[in-house]
Amino acid sequence: MSARREATRQKLFEAAITLISEHGFGATTVDQIAERAGVAKGTVYYNFAGKAELFTALLEWGVDRLAEHLRAAVSGPPRAALTEVLRAELAFIGTHEAFARLLMAETWRTNQVWYAAVRQIRSKAIGVISGLLEELAAEGELPAGLDVGVAASALFGMVLTVALDWRTLQPDRPLEEVHTTVARMVEGMLRADDRSGETNGGPSLTPRRTPR
Repeated sequence: MSARREATRQKLFEAAITLISEHGFGATTVDQIAERAGVAKGTVYYNFAGKAELFTALLEWGVDRLAEHLRAAVSGPPRAALTEVLRAELAFIGTHEAFARLLMAETWRTNQVWYAAVRQIRSKAIGVISGLLEELAAEGELPAGLDVGVAASALFGMVLTVALDWRTLQPDRPLEEVHTTVARMVEGMLRADDRSGETNGGPSLTPRRTPR
C-alpha cells in the first residue's frame, strides 16, 4: 500500500472514530465520515466496500496500535511488567479517548460483522495481560485455580472503564495517581504474605511514589 493511500485511510479512521464515538455506528453515515476527513465520498468507497468494512478495518488498526503500546511496556519480571502494562493502557486511553469510547459502545455487539475484530482484542491486547498472568501463575504468585483468561479480561475492562471515568470526570488528575490506585487494587488479587511491600519474595505491584 502506498504511503499516500495509507495516509488517506488514517484520515478516514480518525474521522470515523470521532463520529462513531459521538453518535454511534448506526447514526454515522459515509457522507459524514468523508466530510470530517476532508475527502470525497468516492474516496471512502475506493478504500472500503462500505461503512461496515471501514469500521472493521478501523478496529483492527486501533487494536494493533493498542497491543503494540502494551507490548512495548513489558519489561523486567512479570509483576513489574504487569504494573507497567496497566499504566500503558491508562496512558493509551488517555490519549485516544474516542477510540476507547468506540470500543465500549460498539465492539461487543454480537450481531455485528466485526466479530473477528473483537477476537483480535482478546488475542492481541488482552493477550499481553494474560501472558503476564500466566507467568505469575507458573511462579505461584496467583491464587490457586484463578482463571487467567477471565482475570486478564477483567483487568483490561477495569482499566478501560477507570480511564474513561478519569478522562471524563477528573481530567486534571495526574495519571500516576490513577495508576497507583489501579495497581493497589490488582495487588489484592495476588498473594500478599508480607504487608511491608514484599510479596512472595517479589516487589510490590504498587508503584513507588516519588516525593513532590
